[in-house]
Amino acid sequence: MTGDEESSLRERKKQRTRETVRREAFRLFELHGYAQTTIDQIAEAADVSPRTFFRYFPTKESVLITDEFIEPIIDAFLAAPAELSPVAAYRHAVDTVFTNMAGSAYDYALARQRLMYTLPEAKGGLYDEYIRTIRMLTHAMATRLDRDKDDDEMMVLAGAITGVLMATADDAPMSSEAILKTLEILERGLSLPVP
Repeated sequence: MTGDEESSLRERKKQRTRETVRREAFRLFELHGYAQTTIDQIAEAADVSPRTFFRYFPTKESVLITDEFIEPIIDAFLAAPAELSPVAAYRHAVDTVFTNMAGSAYDYALARQRLMYTLPEAKGGLYDEYIRTIRMLTHAMATRLDRDKDDDEMMVLAGAITGVLMATADDAPMSSEAILKTLEILERGLSLPVP
């Protein structure tokens, strides 16, 4: 086995462990309630140690944060047609990812989001996820436009797009229709020329 194959296998195992912990946590939240479910119970149900739990999730609240959208959206953003403006490329990416997401995976993500928005404890984790999204999108935008990743315009536009996501998903699960509509509004009011 080559080093790349070992690395890929290791990454797949990590992803499976992460998803197992998340799935078991969600099952226990539904069964016993969020507040009554402990990290020890989640770790036991996922057949990992509490220490392993913390390797994947810094807090119990962070299990709820839906991160399965951002990386596929960034990949689709980078692959979007070159003639699209950054906001149009992001709209294209959102539409692609939401259109191609399987029914049960999408339903599962929405159920987690619904629970997350009912818990005041989860709000801090959302902030961290939005900051991560801004950083990832800034880097992707700089790559797409062949600009420096420290370019302030890239960061501001990434922040504006993330702000649209925040406003659209405020206390409600993400809706692709709502996100596409608000990104269209952003594009009409703010756009960078295509290189």
